[in-house]
Amino acid sequence: MDTLITIGQLVLSLSILIVLHEFGHFLPARLFGTRVEKFYLFFDPYFSLFKKQIGETEYGIGWLPLGGYVKISGMIDESFDTEQMESEPQEWEFRSKPAWQRLIIMLGGVTVNFILGFLIYAMVLFAYGEEYLPAKNATAGIAVDSLGQEMGFLSGDMILKIGEEDFERFNDRAVLRAVAINNVRDITIERGGATQKLEIENKWADILTRHENKTERLFTPRIPFVVGAVLEGGPGDKAGLKIEDRIVSVDGTPTPYFDQFTDIVKGKKNQTFTIGVKSKDSETIREVKVTTNENGLIRTNPAPPAYSYDTERTEYGFLESFPAGYNQGVRFLGDQFSAFGQMFKGNIKVTESLGGFASIGSMFGKTWVWERFWYMTASLSLILAFMNLLPIPALDGGHVMFLLYEVVTGRKPSDKFMEYATMVGFVIVLGLVVLANGLDIWRGIQSWFG
Repeated sequence: MDTLITIGQLVLSLSILIVLHEFGHFLPARLFGTRVEKFYLFFDPYFSLFKKQIGETEYGIGWLPLGGYVKISGMIDESFDTEQMESEPQEWEFRSKPAWQRLIIMLGGVTVNFILGFLIYAMVLFAYGEEYLPAKNATAGIAVDSLGQEMGFLSGDMILKIGEEDFERFNDRAVLRAVAINNVRDITIERGGATQKLEIENKWADILTRHENKTERLFTPRIPFVVGAVLEGGPGDKAGLKIEDRIVSVDGTPTPYFDQFTDIVKGKKNQTFTIGVKSKDSETIREVKVTTNENGLIRTNPAPPAYSYDTERTEYGFLESFPAGYNQGVRFLGDQFSAFGQMFKGNIKVTESLGGFASIGSMFGKTWVWERFWYMTASLSLILAFMNLLPIPALDGGHVMFLLYEVVTGRKPSDKFMEYATMVGFVIVLGLVVLANGLDIWRGIQSWFG
């Protein structure tokens, strides 16, 4: 069921983006009197799942979910329908239109995706606002995971600055983004009451962007172990732990924080521990025996950081949301440009960052959360626009490149040249799709066999 939810979110998101992208080509084409023969969601080699002729255009849904297309009369595209190009140009054909009109038609798809991305970001902020934990409120500092520990962090550190930027909102992704994408190599921390700089080696740009580390946390807020959930029938439930109990020791060793408890207990299978527990609104400590299960767990989760620390929420009015959404989109695109720069420098491996449908789908999560769904859709819309602008024949950017050449030189590339260029571009794009999804399959095989 979890897999179906993930697939459903991915298919719905991509369907929205593909249809609106193709509509971005369709609308100016029709406004300029250009005939559009087909408008398809997904590709339809040999047959389609659904089709309906309305006027001059056949609308349909294909069976191959690798994108979508509009087939514009008199244009060399991925359909490779060259037969029409052998006849004399007609006034309703793409090739008969002025270069500036053809340029607008080709830029229509990415324009829609850029606008859509910014608009969705704005509407998410308007509908949900932004809840965050101010770093200053996390008074116990950070609880470090193994990856953060290798990087040089210790539990209890207080992060003050990332490079020259103050660490104001508690989020380990800010550190990851700064190190992997923005080339930041020093982080100011407070440790044991003293301020010091943690130097980050160049290798961490590569390590943090490896596929196996993409879901790993560097650190979380260090929180007391206040019981937030107890699995029915689990070791914690059998020991009598209740919601809002606070675990303060294990076998006489003080464990005021959750990470200290897990350091002692986690992974120790079928072992019995004596834990000190305080009930809510009581300072009396009672001792409880708990035996871990075969996985070394007590199946008891801590309350989220918001239980222990005050979070803040920024609300946006309707008009306020637009500049905020625009700024969020610009930051996201800036990160993409920076990531490409790091790839060219060799600091990030392309094969570690590249992923297919499985990688994209995993980012939606296994539960349907509309805020996350729309945030992911906005991000994918901007990525789709960015990638489509790459100067590769068969992508919009390739067509734009040749049209700009025509505008500047006054010379139009021949139909035969466009046919060969589109064929080469199509092979490149198909190769990238196969590589990206092949990497997903290989990672899945590696994960399956441990």
